[in-house]
Amino acid sequence: MLVYSSGVDVSSSALRFLAARLREHRRTLGTRWRRLSAGRQALLTLTHLRNGQPYAQLAAGFGVGTTTVYRYVTEAVELLAALAPTLAEAVRAASMKAYLILDGTLLPIDRIAADRPFYSGKHKKHGMNVQVIADPKGRLLWASPALAGAVHDVRAAREHGIIDALAQAGINCWADKGYQGAGGTVRLPYRGRWDSLSAGQQAVNRAHAKVRALVEQAIATLKSWRLLRKLRCSTTRITSLVQAVLTLHLASSD
Repeated sequence: MLVYSSGVDVSSSALRFLAARLREHRRTLGTRWRRLSAGRQALLTLTHLRNGQPYAQLAAGFGVGTTTVYRYVTEAVELLAALAPTLAEAVRAASMKAYLILDGTLLPIDRIAADRPFYSGKHKKHGMNVQVIADPKGRLLWASPALAGAVHDVRAAREHGIIDALAQAGINCWADKGYQGAGGTVRLPYRGRWDSLSAGQQAVNRAHAKVRALVEQAIATLKSWRLLRKLRCSTTRITSLVQAVLTLHLASSD
């Protein structure tokens, strides 16, 4: 295998944050020596998450074995996932916002046609449903644990307790028609064919669409970590990966 130098478009603050957490973790474990320093392990993990490179390529680039890469990445991802904010913490931090925007996204996975629970009829592909909350400027605030792609957005929002949490906090939330019947403080556009809506309802829907469109920036932020664009790992690991990316994003933003 040929090896060459490359770059990773991740902020240095994310690298410093993860390296510091890994050093603390190693001190807690009493680790004396490892093949890679905490800084190199952090870089290895960021490269995997950002570029989506397989373990074999990373092993060649960092001069370690494939098993070592898997172990180091898994350790770092679990450490980051444990630091991700809970829904209650995210809602509390956003309590001063005028409103929030809620939407769901599908993270594609490598599955066969027999895996029906993971097949999204809306997107016509297999994947995992992740709910995303953004602020009025489209900045990513929170991402939910991953559910099977066949789960509809409104059901996912209920299972995660998003609707109840927003209602209890009294925070208005803009969402699309996929959340029909959500209730609480969720604001939806008018339903029906465009030509069947009144002029006032059409104006409301246009304004609603402009507000809600900003959530696409938050979803794009999540998927800028290329590993999430096509996941080939076990579905049981996807929630940890999403939470790890959320932690890195928030750490870089802060």
